[in-house]
Amino acid sequence: MDENNEELGKDPKIDSPAKKSEILEKLNSQEQKFDVFAKKLQSMEKSIAVISKFDDVEKKTMMKLEKQLESIEKSILSNNQNKKEQKPVKRFVLKQVFNNVNEFEENKESFSEFEEHYNAKWRLCVKRLEHHLGLYIYCKPVSSDKWSIKTELELKVVGKNQNAVIKTWESSNEKKVGLVISTFLEFEQMENEFFVDGNLTVEANVSITESAGLGIKKNREFDESQEDVSDVILVVQDTKFYVSKTYLAAQSAFFKTLLLGSFSESSKSEIALSGIDSDDFQCFLEVLYGESAIDDSTVEGILHIADMYATPMVIRKCEEFLLEKSKKSTKKLLEMVARYNLENLKKKCMSEIKTVADIRAVLPPNTEDMNHRILAELFDKALSLH
Repeated sequence: MDENNEELGKDPKIDSPAKKSEILEKLNSQEQKFDVFAKKLQSMEKSIAVISKFDDVEKKTMMKLEKQLESIEKSILSNNQNKKEQKPVKRFVLKQVFNNVNEFEENKESFSEFEEHYNAKWRLCVKRLEHHLGLYIYCKPVSSDKWSIKTELELKVVGKNQNAVIKTWESSNEKKVGLVISTFLEFEQMENEFFVDGNLTVEANVSITESAGLGIKKNREFDESQEDVSDVILVVQDTKFYVSKTYLAAQSAFFKTLLLGSFSESSKSEIALSGIDSDDFQCFLEVLYGESAIDDSTVEGILHIADMYATPMVIRKCEEFLLEKSKKSTKKLLEMVARYNLENLKKKCMSEIKTVADIRAVLPPNTEDMNHRILAELFDKALSLH
């Protein structure tokens, strides 16, 4: 029997029914474990696939958000550039009637009284120069040894029949006392056509396009003495301002983007700002830091920078001054309303316009220069007055 089994290759221990049953149970158990493992593996593969897809979606979302943020940052800086190019010009008019000009001696000067505009004193001068009449404009800072100013000038003399001669030119001065000279007309022609009973009316329209160091009184220093409480230097027209990134960023969307954003400037310790006056920026920072620096000569420069650098707190303080304390004309206030969207000031100006004559007084020579929305409101008001 044993020999036959060995010949057939059988093992009596394995081929017994009990043993076969045991082996089958083990195989079934292993197969079940394998099935469970396979199911777990499939579940893990699905989870990994889901996670991978989620990662892809998250990456795409993050990339999209980063692009949107970059677009917003570029938009803020681009808006700043546009406003920089729309920088308001500081304008004023000097007017004087000079008496007995026909009796002037050679090289003898006659002056108007000094008038203060934009932290400088200005006056007109007339002088007879051989066969011509010279017209001058003097400029002297309130209190400053080093200053510079660029101006666009228009000089006008008014004749007997309200005819006028106008000459324009640009001037740049860097002296303690600025002097602009124009040899206007031959004295004989001036006497015949423009003297009225020996008197001459002279008008100068002065536009300051750029200035620095005009002697503003500082309420707060932003120089090297503030170095220990600052972490960035802003440079405006060679003047350095030591300030805090965090404080500026908290007050201004522009500075938040510039100083704390993803642009290269955020890592710099010194950043140049262009297109603004250092005196205006000094006043802007003073208001931002809680000082009182707003008056009729500084408010427009401060407003321009506050609007350009998206600083609502400073804009609000400027509007409050214009509402409560300013002596500027309604026409000038409406110009500022249009430029800086000062809604409360607009309401006040409109409430003070009560007659057609008031409307004429605020209209510019070319109505295309006025904000269309304000022009439409003035038109409606004019209709209601008739």
